[in-house]
Amino acid sequence: MPPEKGKRKEYLTVKDLQKLLDTCKLHLSEMDEVWPNIYIGNVSPKQADDSTHFDLDVYFQPAADFIHRALKSTNGKVLVHCIMGLSRSSTLVLAYLMIYRQLTLKRALHKLIQKRAIYPNRNFLALLLDLDLQLKRKEKRKCQNCQIL
Repeated sequence: MPPEKGKRKEYLTVKDLQKLLDTCKLHLSEMDEVWPNIYIGNVSPKQADDSTHFDLDVYFQPAADFIHRALKSTNGKVLVHCIMGLSRSSTLVLAYLMIYRQLTLKRALHKLIQKRAIYPNRNFLALLLDLDLQLKRKEKRKCQNCQIL
């Protein structure tokens, strides 16, 4: 059944996210501040191949926790980097923004592509979509529990 006119699609797809990433007009640079005191950088201008099967999601919470603790420290700043600064590092920063700043994946992507050219691979985008759904479900349960009390 086609969606009703005027109704928004409930779930994003990897293809939707890639279209959003394609709107970024920035050129890749060595390091960019993508959020206050959070930087994404690259260590080499060489091409790097991110595995389409790597389970980066097991690092979402530990990386988000690390970034959060570092930013809370006096004059805290964080550099998240990988070979190109396009995929792995940006994925971990997106996870932080979703977990600690309560941004949706779409909103977090919008924020980052205003500051840096990023392009998480399809696998990482799918993992971030899963995280987005988990966080939305968790928030929905929390809201339902608040109404019961």
